[in-house]
Amino acid sequence: MGKLQNYKTLWPKGTVSCIGSVMIDLLQAAILGIVEGITEFLPISSTGHLILTTHLLGIAQTEFAKTFEIAIQLGAILSVVVLYWRRLFIDRDVFKKVVVAFLPTAVLGFGFYKLIKKFLLGNSSVVLWSLFLGGVFLIIFELIHKENKDGDNDLSTISYKQSFLIGIFQSIAMVPGVSRSAATIIGGLSLGLKRRVVVEFSFLLAVPTMLAATGLDMMKNFHTFSSAQFDSLLVGFVISFISAMLGIKFLIAFIRNHSFVLFGIYRIILVIFFWFFGGN
Repeated sequence: MGKLQNYKTLWPKGTVSCIGSVMIDLLQAAILGIVEGITEFLPISSTGHLILTTHLLGIAQTEFAKTFEIAIQLGAILSVVVLYWRRLFIDRDVFKKVVVAFLPTAVLGFGFYKLIKKFLLGNSSVVLWSLFLGGVFLIIFELIHKENKDGDNDLSTISYKQSFLIGIFQSIAMVPGVSRSAATIIGGLSLGLKRRVVVEFSFLLAVPTMLAATGLDMMKNFHTFSSAQFDSLLVGFVISFISAMLGIKFLIAFIRNHSFVLFGIYRIILVIFFWFFGGN
């Protein structure tokens, strides 16, 4: 598999943010914000899509580009806070279960932060293989999985043990392209939870997970950003927030009558497209 081809695009003058030898402008930031918001909660890997999109836009994977891809996830996470603030902050039982589920990723993410950012983020080969294998697994899982139709359709049904195990599944998604959403949803379904319950729990679990990932990265790199780079971050943040609101509503409506097989097929088709047309 060859290196993904960079597609050069002319952008309006005066909207450019310098990233070393790379230029990211506000239009590119908006595109990345749309991609992040739409894909964050779908089982197709938002990080993988961001990495592939930066390749298509001709944006090199510098330290700022990697941080940008992490930071704009805050916009998507804010959409969960707006839609589920009662569950997250008022329901103490649900809040404690989210914290328990967050622990495995917190420990592993902190321990492997440097390794992940240096060798995995920005690696298109890792992303494509993760997307492809994850798509195949998602299809196979859905074909053999039998959902419990009699279970309660409420977050209160999740036990602390199940919460922790879902957190372990989520930690697998530290590999770009796996999809945090797919990992947590498959984990929850395999534990016998109903589809809507595990999807909503996945939404809530994204809040501490992405806050921690973004906060850690921003603390380490905050001092290196220029004012123009903050402009790009702001645009990506706002656009991802709006897009994520739509993405959440879409997924909740989608799972009422559909499995995740279509997402698995999409992942495979996307990878095949890049293998045949995105490399040299």
